[in-house]
Amino acid sequence: MSDQIYLYMALGIYFAGMIAIGYSAFRKTKNHEDYMLGGRNLPPWVAALSAGASDMSGWLIMGLPGAIYATGLIEGWIAVGLFIGAYFNWRLVAPRLRAYTEVAQNSITLPSFFENRLHDRTRLLRTIASVVILVFFTLYASSGMVAGGKFFESAFGGEYLVGMVIVTAVTLSYTLFGGFLGASLTDVAQGIMMFVALILVPMIGIIKIGSLDETVSLVETVGAANLSLFGGPEMTAGAVTLVILSGLAWGLGYFGQPHIVVRFMALRSPGEAAAARRIGMSWMGVSLLGALASGFVGIAYFSKFGGAPEDPETIVLLMAQVLLHPLVAGLVLAAVLAAIMSTLSSQLIVCSSALVEDLYRVVKKPSPSQKNLVRLGRAGVLAIAVIAALLAISPNDNILGLVGFAWAGFGAAFGPIVILSLFWRRLTNWGAFSGMVVGSVMVFVWKALDTGLYELLPAFAAAMIAAVVVSLLTSRGSAATVAEIEREFAETGSMVVNGATSQTSRAAIADRSDMP
Repeated sequence: MSDQIYLYMALGIYFAGMIAIGYSAFRKTKNHEDYMLGGRNLPPWVAALSAGASDMSGWLIMGLPGAIYATGLIEGWIAVGLFIGAYFNWRLVAPRLRAYTEVAQNSITLPSFFENRLHDRTRLLRTIASVVILVFFTLYASSGMVAGGKFFESAFGGEYLVGMVIVTAVTLSYTLFGGFLGASLTDVAQGIMMFVALILVPMIGIIKIGSLDETVSLVETVGAANLSLFGGPEMTAGAVTLVILSGLAWGLGYFGQPHIVVRFMALRSPGEAAAARRIGMSWMGVSLLGALASGFVGIAYFSKFGGAPEDPETIVLLMAQVLLHPLVAGLVLAAVLAAIMSTLSSQLIVCSSALVEDLYRVVKKPSPSQKNLVRLGRAGVLAIAVIAALLAISPNDNILGLVGFAWAGFGAAFGPIVILSLFWRRLTNWGAFSGMVVGSVMVFVWKALDTGLYELLPAFAAAMIAAVVVSLLTSRGSAATVAEIEREFAETGSMVVNGATSQTSRAAIADRSDMP
């Protein structure tokens, strides 16, 4: 049996597994909240692994190992920043957001949470947040489809368009019918595949090279700066400082990523955020170390045996093919595809929720039935997928360039507002609106300035300052509104401390006389 047949067998097994998981989720999806948020019933391990898989995407298996292979350990500052940011996101934001989204009229999306938490009667905040999500995530999803097509083209020797359509069709099948739960459960399987691949490839590579000591020696021989966190002697102190600050700044992006924080909202209770944090950070820590190790082992392996890749980002793909049995190598290649698809499915669900929950339901009175809302949610997923696929047919660099840019955009637009809405009583709707606009605009401005400093850091700081200043200038709310905010903070704190179950907190909300 030829190697190519083994590769296609592995790919077929993977695709079949994803569709089967999606069908299982479809059978459990009964209403609109189930479709958009899994009925707020995700166990900690599902929330943790799905958040990690939807977060990391192809960057974990391709981008980071490729950067290490090409430049050395100085590229590892991004991994450090992401790990720190993810930890504080789980530690500080997850339990409070899980509690507050129920206290704030059972909000099931980030834009609806902003509106309900800040008592925004203008509906401007919810609308603008939804538009930001739709624009960035439609382009982001398109780039994921492009990545899937190019991956299929390079790894399996197929046609770009055929690969793009196959990847899109399979992702769409389990997302369209399984909804949020389907995306989350498939993310778990995909996260496990990524985890195993990033352990297996560097371990087999070290065995093939001879030993860990020889591997390290070869890496140092190729370039003494490879193992330095501060680069080589040719780098100035200013350049090193910019690299470190830019790398660490990536961690700020976590607080505003809709496809990640929605997993916090879907937990069974605020008290389970701690267990999810331990599981998620363990997965992330080992996976990041595996990605770093893959880059270093690639340096050593190809310096010893030759055959170095032209594109550094294919280092894991190439090592898998030369080190492993074709069937196992096919599963590793499927893990790379899993990294792409896990993020794509989450983006489609978030776009659908923005379209249906945050735009359609705002203007549609009375609200449609639960059955019709589920149908509309599926229609939203399909519509966004079609638009993204049309953009992906003829890929262009502008769309692909928005992938990294979107992380900064969401981080600066939403991150400060999420933090302030959970921890500061005086945040107002106009403060939030100002912060969102300033953060978004600053990302574009700083990117255009091309200073070498990652645009997320100055944009995040500017958004935070704008939100605080405008809130202080517009914080003269009515006595009833102030009392309502104080009560919400008290209820949220109680739920976080006591780890209230979803059923308990919903009963408390249902008893509130001011609920619409």
